[in-house]
Amino acid sequence: MSQEFVIASFKDVADGLQEGQFSVGERRKGTTLDDLDPIYRDLLDRPITVTMAVIGPDGRPGLTPMWFDHDGEKILVNTASHRPKCAWIRKNPQITVLVVNPDNPYHWVSIKCTVAKEIHEDDPGGERVSEHVNRIWKKYTGNDGPYGLRDPAIEEKRVLFECSVDRIATFGKP
Repeated sequence: MSQEFVIASFKDVADGLQEGQFSVGERRKGTTLDDLDPIYRDLLDRPITVTMAVIGPDGRPGLTPMWFDHDGEKILVNTASHRPKCAWIRKNPQITVLVVNPDNPYHWVSIKCTVAKEIHEDDPGGERVSEHVNRIWKKYTGNDGPYGLRDPAIEEKRVLFECSVDRIATFGKP
């Protein structure tokens, strides 16, 4: 069963000036990403490079442009296991993802989430990690797998972080 989270919709000026603009206009509950208004839900399925924030060792947010994916309930973060951000995520498993419409930067979705599960590519059942990275490779490049950006200097292994949604903020119109 999905956990409940808050969807906070900010007021914007797409339809003109209004009292309280740029503040939260409505808060409602959600349990899956399908609970988002379709104008925001659509952004999650487009091949948009997102900005992911994790807390680094100095206590400040580390921002990374990344490919984005979800399974309807969980945010899926697939990365090379040797990268520093993996250790940062393990130390502080709270992640924020910002999805900005490339056609209108004033139309965006921000998702705060917490790692619920970590799956390693070389563990039993880890073929799911490989299948996932091949799927997002296709989503973002249009090319069939396998994923073509593994570091050739090492035997790169991937890790998949499944993240539960804690809170979503939405802003703007397409």
